[in-house]
Amino acid sequence: MSSTIGPPAMVAALLVGACRGEEPVPHATKHGIEAPSATSVQGVEIDPGILSRYAPLPAVIESTVNPITDDKVALGRMLFYDTRLSKDHDVSCNTCHDLDRYGVDGKDVPSGHKGQKGRRNSPTVYNATLEFTEGWDGRAETVEGQAKAHVLNPAEMAMPNSTRVVEAIESVPEYVHAFERAFPDDAHPVTFDNFAKAVGAFERKLVTPSRWDLFLTGDHAALTDDEKKGFLKFIDTGCVACHVGPLVGGTMYQKLGVVKPWPNQTDKGRAEVTKSPSDEMVFKVSQLRNIEHTAPYSHDASAKTLEQAVKMMAVYQLNKELSDDDTQSIVTWLKTLSGPVPFDYVKKPDLPQSGSKLPKPK
Repeated sequence: MSSTIGPPAMVAALLVGACRGEEPVPHATKHGIEAPSATSVQGVEIDPGILSRYAPLPAVIESTVNPITDDKVALGRMLFYDTRLSKDHDVSCNTCHDLDRYGVDGKDVPSGHKGQKGRRNSPTVYNATLEFTEGWDGRAETVEGQAKAHVLNPAEMAMPNSTRVVEAIESVPEYVHAFERAFPDDAHPVTFDNFAKAVGAFERKLVTPSRWDLFLTGDHAALTDDEKKGFLKFIDTGCVACHVGPLVGGTMYQKLGVVKPWPNQTDKGRAEVTKSPSDEMVFKVSQLRNIEHTAPYSHDASAKTLEQAVKMMAVYQLNKELSDDDTQSIVTWLKTLSGPVPFDYVKKPDLPQSGSKLPKPK
């Protein structure tokens, strides 16, 4: 949540979802989503004008510059799990973005090359390709750019340069054939750009629709009255100023600590990218999809529980002290943003055997 200030600028710290007091009675499924029975819905009305600020998730997040193909996705899935693309052959994309755990590692900060600790909490990769920019400070415009940055980051996968990445890929014979299938029009398919495109194509199908999407598409029985009340409390509190769109966030930047300075001032956020003092403590507003599963919260992991995250955002962004009941009401609705993990799609594939020219761990 955050305050209604300024242009596209939004809170970096995450908002949340917690436990719902009553369990709905399943009556139908769509994409593996259970909806409560119609008898549990008592008639809380929500203004359609408010709902117009949101939208259902698309089935696939397409890209005009990186069209999705089956061969590209299959290759990207293997690359996402392959530790041989790291300097010590011990870190993969999945290390910090565990697809079985909603795309996060559950740690305050990730551990990378030689156990080095990262500086910021790892955000989820699920639905991330729909965000307007990538990373807490927007230093990568796309997930393809983010993939390149992670593999070369000395504290993460730590490959010294793109040439070393290409050498590692070319040393695996099956990867060479897989790149040829995925990029049939390229004279030299194995490139650093194509590595990123393959990973990006795979990530563009990491979409987790939930009961909230059923509700937005006209199934008014998809949410209970308590969940609808939680959404209205979310709106009335002011969270809607920043958390809008299909992801309920991920559409803008915002200063963290709008009305009260954020306790941890060490990380200056987007100012590290732009070098502008006006961007100090400005971060991308987090998406709230699957938020109940992605603790801890905020770029600095300062909120360990969902309830704590909600209350902190209310204080530092809106100058409001939420009661326990109001907090619980909000998180009751936020839980409806959780969709099932597509385990069949993200299942770790059998990785191809190494060739004799694979660069040794450093």
